[in-house]
Amino acid sequence: MTERTPVDFWFDPFCPYAWMTSRWLLEVEKVRPIEPRWHIMSLNVLNEDKDVPEKYRELIARAIGPVRVVTAVQEKYDSETVGRLYTELGVRFHNRGGLKALDGLRGIVEEALEAAGLDRAFADAMDSEEFDEALRASHDDGIGRVGQEVGTPVIAVEGVAFFGPVVSPAPKGEEAARLWDGVRLVADIDGFFELKRSRTRGPIFD
Repeated sequence: MTERTPVDFWFDPFCPYAWMTSRWLLEVEKVRPIEPRWHIMSLNVLNEDKDVPEKYRELIARAIGPVRVVTAVQEKYDSETVGRLYTELGVRFHNRGGLKALDGLRGIVEEALEAAGLDRAFADAMDSEEFDEALRASHDDGIGRVGQEVGTPVIAVEGVAFFGPVVSPAPKGEEAARLWDGVRLVADIDGFFELKRSRTRGPIFD
């Protein structure tokens, strides 16, 4: 068997663009020898000292609950389990529009935990600071590799880390592989830092 290359991926489950990037990475895994490794980060922590719109700040303040739950699971289980929970959360938050019903957030998290084969009691972490130190350590590990000017997701492979790629919708099949090959190509250029254009469409979940 071909040895798989580890690809570390930091995400906040509330972020729709991180969600699509993660689905792209799973597509890449089908056609390139990579091994995604899942890590938590937090939009709330990232923006705590930044000037952001109040409505957005209220949203990411709510986001800390699911982030704490993922951290609790990350502290007890392996990356595959974290990835499985992320999938269940992401499907509910994004594909099924769960973020539009924040009042039922705990119920959505409990449902995702159960679907991932985990104890619903992990949802208690939503209102606890027990795992905040571990949360910040995981967040700082990811964001420290790319700098404070970016957000989620963060990807690291073979010592090189970058933000993104931001895609909508997530490429599939050989298109996913070609994007991966391109990302690896620019990541291998020591002096390469940024390539960007304005988004002309919102998240497309399919």
